[in-house]
Amino acid sequence: MSSRSWAGRATRPLAVGLGLGLAASALTLTTTTAAYAADPVDVTIVGINDFHGRLLPARDAGGAAKLASAVDSVRAAHPNTIFAAAGDLIGASTFESFIQQDKPTIDALNEAGLDVSAVGNHEFDQGYDDLVNRVMKPASDANPYGGAEWAYIGANVKMRDTGSDALEPTYVQTVGTGDQAVEVGFIGAVTEHLPELVTPAGISEIVVTDIVDEVNAEADSLEAAGVDVIVMLVHEGAPKASCTDIAALGADTDFGSIVKDVDSSVDAIVSGHTHLAYDCKIGSAEAPATLRPVVSAGQYGFNINRLSFSVDPASGSIAGVDTELINVARTAEPFPEDAAVKKIVDDAVAVSDELGAAPLGEIAGPFTRAKRADGTTENRGGESTVGNLVGEVQRWATGTDIAFMNPGGLRDDIIGLAEGGYPATVTYKQAAIVQPFANTLVKMGLTGTQLKSLLEEQWQPDGSSRPFLHLGASDGFEWTYDPTAARGERITGMWLKGEPIDAGTTYSVTANSFLASGGDNFGTFAAGSNPTDTGQSDLQAMVDYMEEFGSEAPVAVDYAQHSVGVSFPDDAPATYAAGDTLAMDLSSLLLAPTKDVAGLSDDEVEVFLAGRSVGVFDVDNTVVSDVADENGTASVSLTVPAYSGSPDSVRVVGTTTGTEVEVPVAFEAGTDAVVEAKRRPKGAIKAGKRLKVTAIVTIDGEPASGEVTLTGSGVDKTIELNKNGKAKTKVGPFTKGKHTILVSYGDFSDLLRFQVR
Repeated sequence: MSSRSWAGRATRPLAVGLGLGLAASALTLTTTTAAYAADPVDVTIVGINDFHGRLLPARDAGGAAKLASAVDSVRAAHPNTIFAAAGDLIGASTFESFIQQDKPTIDALNEAGLDVSAVGNHEFDQGYDDLVNRVMKPASDANPYGGAEWAYIGANVKMRDTGSDALEPTYVQTVGTGDQAVEVGFIGAVTEHLPELVTPAGISEIVVTDIVDEVNAEADSLEAAGVDVIVMLVHEGAPKASCTDIAALGADTDFGSIVKDVDSSVDAIVSGHTHLAYDCKIGSAEAPATLRPVVSAGQYGFNINRLSFSVDPASGSIAGVDTELINVARTAEPFPEDAAVKKIVDDAVAVSDELGAAPLGEIAGPFTRAKRADGTTENRGGESTVGNLVGEVQRWATGTDIAFMNPGGLRDDIIGLAEGGYPATVTYKQAAIVQPFANTLVKMGLTGTQLKSLLEEQWQPDGSSRPFLHLGASDGFEWTYDPTAARGERITGMWLKGEPIDAGTTYSVTANSFLASGGDNFGTFAAGSNPTDTGQSDLQAMVDYMEEFGSEAPVAVDYAQHSVGVSFPDDAPATYAAGDTLAMDLSSLLLAPTKDVAGLSDDEVEVFLAGRSVGVFDVDNTVVSDVADENGTASVSLTVPAYSGSPDSVRVVGTTTGTEVEVPVAFEAGTDAVVEAKRRPKGAIKAGKRLKVTAIVTIDGEPASGEVTLTGSGVDKTIELNKNGKAKTKVGPFTKGKHTILVSYGDFSDLLRFQVR
């Protein structure tokens, strides 16, 4: 029991319990004896959300010890204080908590005196059974990693077979005594998107029902029971932090329906899930003139919400409410660290340091998640170097054609021990922080048609708090898309190792167990053929990969984009011929950078037609998109030169990063020869390494015969075309710097550009 249990808790059952080993009633009343003010009574709620086991203070986290002190400061000023939360207290945690199954976080919040919390989606990361039979059960020798002493509530979580409550829906606590007593009721709810956010197998026993319907029903019950103040704790939140924007949300959106349609008998809405901080007062559709608090503390214990109600204990009416967003991490007049909580944190750090210090290998540079314009907040809609790395790691570990990684499963960047620069060592702790969910890797078959459907699912259902989720992808898989096209029609081309994806061909694909079961609305994964769970964890795959590739030489960062946006003018012709103007807008040319972390980007892209360079165009690398992947743009406009054959695409090449994608474009039949040069690897290569070059020559679409010549960068070589019009050779090694090789077939040629590091 927390040392703050001086409040003197006592419970009395009102109804038959759920048989879950939880509190014995569907509505638990807890009485807290505390000093109280004269009539009216001051009743204060301290709210947090999305703590995610952030035990230590950081740039975006207050730290558990300061959080406890901040809560105590409110208790000192407002004795009738209840400490409440809106979910995601555990799960997706930092290593100090994760390595001990979040037991240190449970202990720290117990010590801080947390009273009640809604369940969040991350409370279900290890499944419903783990939540109710480990986290929520008392700690013991048989249950060493459990012991949450606060009430977890969720009115819209039901048993699948019976429809009965899977968790207590409400929690009621009485503050004050005698004629100064005020009853405060809490109704919990979790996002209706829970089935998309956790492994479905882990919640097969339960269903998630409509938030508004369940909360309104419970509010009616609390009113009938004479509860004075009703507070909703909901793990769902606003897509933007502006109170004006929140008030303008439509009733057809996830959070707008809550703000508008939850009964006016609910006096405040404490929210979470989207990790944004806001302190608003907004009226409901039922009573628009009655403004009630709609608040969120952001994330990681960086802030707390304070809501202080002035309540007439005789009538139960609320005379007023004062709210405040308090910064826990403030540097001016900082909160001291609570000694008891600090001891819990220090012990957790000691354990994690010992377990996490093992080196795995070296990296040549930082692997980062996509960031928003501030350079620090993650953007799950952006392509990232760490997402693509994890995709490649999992493809390698399972031996498949392609692997994908969901951005929400990446909880940190891989920076390494980079105090002295790069190369830098990556430790077990750092790898574990990035992927803390212990998912297993699942192999399956997906056709080319299914791959297109899968990529279309990156655009999430209308009303989602994150409208776009960019999948990380393994090496060699690329695609183009039209950001202006209609839903389901945006993917315009896909390639694997330079070859177009065939709609009817089945490709072997790997995804983690969360994605494989349809998580994050990627339902196509669940329709894959012959799914096989390898039993290998995502973390173990990274450990093995670093041992294989990072022990003798550092793993290089690939800055090439796997996906590029392409849109054409409305009046663009169906086919192009020599002399026509070809115009298109390119996007997603930039891996949105992390503040103070160096990376590569393209200042220019070069466009090739039939193996011939037809123009170089500037790239605008201003970060403008916070929810999608449209950063890094270029406007292309060129006059189509004479060409041979019937090209069906132009090639776009980033002059620095090695980004290289084919853009589907139809051309009328031309003449003469077409030379196409390809290289492996596609990105930058290491000094002293050789390059594999393939030349393909056609005339009027038919394989050519004869010889091709390679010249430049110390290369002077002639090779014979085979019967398919192809020639392959190895060239090099090369010194550091930028290099070009001209691949010629008579008067026709293609130019290879590459960088050596």
